[in-house]
Amino acid sequence: MVSSKCCNGDEGDGHQEEERRVKANDPEHNEKFQYANNRIKTSKYNILTFLPVNLFEQFQRVANAYFLFLLILQLIPEISSLSWFTTIVPLMMVFTITAVKDATDDCFRHKSDNQVNNRQAEVLIDGRLQNEKWMTVRPGDIIKLENNTFVAADLLLLSSSEPHGLCYIETAELDGETNLKVRQALPVTSELGADIRRLAEFDGVVVCEPPNNKLDKFTGVLFWKDNRYSLNNEKMLLRGCVLRNTGWCFGMVIFAGPDTKLMQNSGRTKFKRTSIDRLMNTLVLWIFGFLVCMGIILAIGNSVWEQQVGTRFRIYLYWNEVVNSSVFSGFLTFWSYIIILNSVVPISLYVSVEVIRLGHSYFINWDRKMYYPKKDTPAEVRTTTLNEELGQIEYIFSDKTGTITQNIMTFNKCSINGKTYGDVYDDLGRKTAINEKTVPVDFSFNPLADRKFQFYDHSLIESIKLGDSVVHEFFRLLSLCHTVMSEEKNAGELIYQVQSPDEGALVTAARNFGFIFKSRTPETITVEEMGKLVTYQLLAILDFNNIRKRMSVIVQTPDGQIKLYCKGADTILFERLHPSNEELMDLTSDHLEKANMFFMKARLESYTSDLCSCSNEFAGEGLRTLALAYKNLTEEHFKEWFKILQEANTSLDSRNEHLAAAYEEIEKDMMLLGATAIEDKLQEGVTETIASLSLANIKIWVLTGDKQETAMNIGYSCHMLTDTMNEIFIVAGHTVMEVREELRKAKEHLFGQSKDLSNGHVFCEKMQESKQGSVLEETVIGDYALVINGHSLVHALEADLENEFVEVACMCKTVICCRATPLQKAQVVELVKKHRKAVTLAIGDGANDISMIKSAHIGIGISGEEGMQAVLASDYSFAQFRYLKRLLLVHGRWSYFRMCKFLCYFFYKNFSFTLVHFWFGFFCGFSAQTVYDQWFITLFNIVYASLPVLAMGLFDQDVNEQNSMDYAKLYEPGQLNLLFNKRKFFICIAHGVYTSFALFFIPYGAFYNTAGEDGKHIADYQSFAVTVATSLVIVVSVQIALDTSYWTAINRFFILGSIAVYFAILFAMHSDGIFVIFPNHFPFVGNARNSLSQISVWLVILLTTVISVMPVITFRFLKEDLNPTLIDQVRKLQKARRKQKPLQNYMCQVSRRSSRRSAYAFSHQEGFGELITSGKNM
Repeated sequence: MVSSKCCNGDEGDGHQEEERRVKANDPEHNEKFQYANNRIKTSKYNILTFLPVNLFEQFQRVANAYFLFLLILQLIPEISSLSWFTTIVPLMMVFTITAVKDATDDCFRHKSDNQVNNRQAEVLIDGRLQNEKWMTVRPGDIIKLENNTFVAADLLLLSSSEPHGLCYIETAELDGETNLKVRQALPVTSELGADIRRLAEFDGVVVCEPPNNKLDKFTGVLFWKDNRYSLNNEKMLLRGCVLRNTGWCFGMVIFAGPDTKLMQNSGRTKFKRTSIDRLMNTLVLWIFGFLVCMGIILAIGNSVWEQQVGTRFRIYLYWNEVVNSSVFSGFLTFWSYIIILNSVVPISLYVSVEVIRLGHSYFINWDRKMYYPKKDTPAEVRTTTLNEELGQIEYIFSDKTGTITQNIMTFNKCSINGKTYGDVYDDLGRKTAINEKTVPVDFSFNPLADRKFQFYDHSLIESIKLGDSVVHEFFRLLSLCHTVMSEEKNAGELIYQVQSPDEGALVTAARNFGFIFKSRTPETITVEEMGKLVTYQLLAILDFNNIRKRMSVIVQTPDGQIKLYCKGADTILFERLHPSNEELMDLTSDHLEKANMFFMKARLESYTSDLCSCSNEFAGEGLRTLALAYKNLTEEHFKEWFKILQEANTSLDSRNEHLAAAYEEIEKDMMLLGATAIEDKLQEGVTETIASLSLANIKIWVLTGDKQETAMNIGYSCHMLTDTMNEIFIVAGHTVMEVREELRKAKEHLFGQSKDLSNGHVFCEKMQESKQGSVLEETVIGDYALVINGHSLVHALEADLENEFVEVACMCKTVICCRATPLQKAQVVELVKKHRKAVTLAIGDGANDISMIKSAHIGIGISGEEGMQAVLASDYSFAQFRYLKRLLLVHGRWSYFRMCKFLCYFFYKNFSFTLVHFWFGFFCGFSAQTVYDQWFITLFNIVYASLPVLAMGLFDQDVNEQNSMDYAKLYEPGQLNLLFNKRKFFICIAHGVYTSFALFFIPYGAFYNTAGEDGKHIADYQSFAVTVATSLVIVVSVQIALDTSYWTAINRFFILGSIAVYFAILFAMHSDGIFVIFPNHFPFVGNARNSLSQISVWLVILLTTVISVMPVITFRFLKEDLNPTLIDQVRKLQKARRKQKPLQNYMCQVSRRSSRRSAYAFSHQEGFGELITSGKNM
């Protein structure tokens, strides 16, 4: 075989690999193919690339390129009316601030990379184990892993400390599952053991598939000693896994660094920009076009004026060199006006935007209500440029394990012999809530009890101590019917190796209640029952699979009695009960339809109905229910059945079908013992958070690596799924045709049901202006959910099916994608971004969520149980899912609201300021002379008008934080992009044009042929300039006072202070003293004192102010009175009740009927039963 070279170096770039060929312990051979080493890189820059790459990213902002162009123009003396330093200084400030911020963000990524790359690994080099950094590990190296350590690269398992080359791994960072998985080395390599000499001599060659992102598949062949051995995923340890319950293992590196399956699923770090940034690029182009139009109009005016009357004024407007051509004069004037009028988009806008974003970031970092004291973890903003986009989220894509759930299983309740255990009642028999003051059951009588286990119903322990035979049989079943492995490290210290966390919770519960699973062999199970050691003969394990949804064991008691114990999904188990339970089954089916109603009534007296009520109570609370049953077997019956089982085990054809038939034969006519309820604990506040976000019209999709039933169970727990939904569509097809058909049926049902419920009319939501090119989202009447499996998602994401998938999914209230790989998660996010043009947010806590986090507009990392990988790749991070509500509904909404008000005011202010030059051009011979003196132009946006608008952008609130969360509908303006869009921009421009018109023509008309109080003429240029400038400062200050919704001491100080500073600087620059020192730079000597001492000038300023702001006041008054928005109404309520308690949350909780769901069958894995009986893991 000949492999094509893979010239990917450390970065994983280069030619496409066709196959990989790796030889163990032979670096020279492997270096020929230039495979990547184990160094990873998630950062964007290095020392050499930072400056060019960062500048390239910054110049993607059209405004930055625009300012650079203006700077070049200002360097040309023939056309420059302003000094070049007025542009280059603020431009350099913008570039520097942005570059420092980007460099800081990337430093965190470098720190994370270095932390991982410098981890130590034991590598076999020159016949001995040496500690090497992870980044130096290369394909072909043999490395040793210790228990509870991360797997450094994608390894072929060679040998382990466990029998038969077995090892146990946790894959939470890959697929979100915390249950242990088994990997087994080839028998031929497991013989190598820990013999360093033999391992150093191992020279096998692995030929396998090239690097790819398929986590559940691996195809390869090992060539060694003239033999070939087939390799699959069960022989591989993937990077990101953790070695558990295994002393040590040796592995051969196949894929390293960027070639590992984890990194192949991670995606690249992307440069993220907000929708406002993208809109600003468009608006800057429009403004530049508007600027060019004004320049052309004034240039044409200059040419005409020069041709007709200009020659008469050359003695007043002296040129060093006379320009005889009026056309060329107009050409030069065009560029002069481009420079003068460029302040319609001042550089200070972008400086202010960055300052506001930074301020909003600190507000999030400092928010004590998003601080998690248990882990001393505050909220952290890792990317400061995206804050306002938090107020525009339409879709949230969430991981499940560790993000929505705590990843902790607890034995919550049980029903035994018709009696419910787990609730707490007061002295009057009323059910009470369990809280920190509730006294738990005292398990001190049991020295082997798990100290972490807590149960609050004391009646259950009393039943056990009283010797209730049914209760004993219940816990005996839990201690025997499982695949748990035990290890007693020290006396009294039992360690359980569990395949699924829920199975571990059941065995731990039995352990605490006195039925302690001690040990097992392939033939026996030893249990300590109420202090007495009992050994059962294990005759058979009837293993779990997804079809059976149950597991059974057949054991023989010490007195020779043979028993079958079974646990599984209640829906499956109830069908296999003895006919004597017929009444029970009938009542159960009836009660399951009316679960909540029955539970609110008094409990039925009969055993059957009590048990049914309990089961439905558990399901109604979102607990994972599990039914338990047993059966007594005669020796003759068992021997006959065992022959059938042996024949099935040895059959060559349809072995699985024969085994299933044998299991069915014995698992019938069982007697019901009771039911258990396990809680996969949700994080605190998850249900309320999801309800609030749903009211805000945010759609939440769960993208998880867990099985379908596990994910659906959590969906019910947090009320994303309810039994009151019209339909839950499950897409589980294995082929393109099957998936297409399932999606088609779902679509037909959606539209058909909608037409039935709405008399044949399907209505469409009106999409916002920014989404005109996207597919219209049709909203159906009723609530629907879509659940799709990973193997179906592969086909649904293909080009010919993606439209149908997105169309159906977006019409559903809830979408759950199960068994999704990291790459599929990212693809789903990209699909919604592409087809819906919606702002997306992804939230997760593991490395398997990194791709999704990077793909979404906003990525949030939960600093949870699975490490910090997601946090390091995120834009924001915090410790609990519930903080997402506050982040979006308070910080996000305020950031969007503030940024939009800031931009609207800023554009209004600068058009008001700049367009006065345009009107003045018609009265100064189009000579490109400015109305204001140069110092006012320089200081206006930096000093006089910067701090008030900055304060508004940082501190303004339309409603307080409590109302922001109580009235979730207030979030919708951001989703619909209502507060700042193209229409709002044109309104601001029109307002600015009107104000500039008033600022120029009212003083012009008032001063026309007018004498002052002293009889002297006041219509001189300098007096006019001071009057217009003073009017401008006062008008924009009054306008920002009108725009401010939330007054603070800072706002008042900045507004009044800006006016005071203006007058202070004005009188200083027009003073005699500064004129004497700098006569060429301050020509307006004495003007302010002369002009502002006259009442007529102040009356002109007052008239200008009133005419400028009266239309705004009138319009706003009429709008709030005649057509108030929800914000206006809430503000009125807020003002009326400011001194009262905050309004209670009016959200209604959705009630739902119960459903039967099994915890055990949902998270267990097939194959452990056979492994135990084979004895390979003993």
